[in-house]
Amino acid sequence: MKKKVTIIGGAGTIGSILYQGLRSKYKIVILDKKAPEHAVDFVEVNATDYESLLHSIPKDSDALINLLTIKSHNDLKNVDEFNDMTKIHFMASFYVMQAAITLGIPKVVYASSNHTTDYYEKDGFSRLGREITTADYPYSNGLYGVLKLASENIGHILTHQPENNLSVINLRIGSVHPDEIQAVEENDRLHRTLLTHEDAVQLFDLALESTVRYGTYYGVSENPHKPWSTENAWKQLGFLSQSNAADILKRN
Repeated sequence: MKKKVTIIGGAGTIGSILYQGLRSKYKIVILDKKAPEHAVDFVEVNATDYESLLHSIPKDSDALINLLTIKSHNDLKNVDEFNDMTKIHFMASFYVMQAAITLGIPKVVYASSNHTTDYYEKDGFSRLGREITTADYPYSNGLYGVLKLASENIGHILTHQPENNLSVINLRIGSVHPDEIQAVEENDRLHRTLLTHEDAVQLFDLALESTVRYGTYYGVSENPHKPWSTENAWKQLGFLSQSNAADILKRN
């Protein structure tokens, strides 16, 4: 019998990629504010409403994937945008983990972001003279990265409370695009920061199957001069990049 994986915020680019790549192995349910074109099982939900989220998540889910996101351009100058970002990237992240605990769902895979440490990166190059690791202090250039880090830390607290049967895996995603060939051709930064569709599916699958109680990993393909290290993703999850930006360019 297939494990059931509920993807919250699954109507976007990464949700579509994961649905196509994982549906043969898992039973996938999508929760979002709008229905995706790709999903068979869909539940409409506003994830910033805890009670609605709690009652919308299938109780027989084996794992939750949190892909919730919202775009903002002026979030440290506009109070309304700041509040919107905080609701999605911090409060709703806590709601997802709290719902997992309440419903007895043992695994949450959280789509964090490379922006937790974007102070150390410029144009896809590390400014440290080496690859950025999860051991580097997470300085960010903006609210988005700050909130992603805060959500990672909430997961650390909850997984280390002995009464909670919860595992949280944070994946600090690099660059994922729906049309990765066109994106890599047009954007030089992606030559270093791309996480290919193939590698994204592999990484999330490994996170779902992992026995790690709490872990944080960068999600980037083995691109030449990539800014982030995936060494701990290889050692702890078994992640080995199968394709990179150079491979994508060859497909055109």
